[in-house]
Amino acid sequence: MTKRSETFLSLVHSDPANPLFRFSLGQCLLQEGKAQDALIHLEKAAAAKADWMMPKILLGKCYLALGQKEPAKVVLQEALQCAVSQGHEDPEAELRVLLSQL
Repeated sequence: MTKRSETFLSLVHSDPANPLFRFSLGQCLLQEGKAQDALIHLEKAAAAKADWMMPKILLGKCYLALGQKEPAKVVLQEALQCAVSQGHEDPEAELRVLLSQL
């Protein structure tokens, strides 16, 4: 783990129910190439709030990194719905590309 992911791991340990800490740790771990470790944190963050787009995007990318195309497709479609309804054009375009490749 890098210093950054260790910091967020410490925060998760201090407040395991905090979805922002889970999201941040999952994001760091995914960036470090540790998709398996990131998975549980991104799943919890994505489940915390139905309209929170970013954890869904990262969870989808995490599933893709793990070769799990079906769960990736489901969560990326949910993220796309969030992007469209919230008017996030760049994430919408990225999600459409990712989904077209599945």
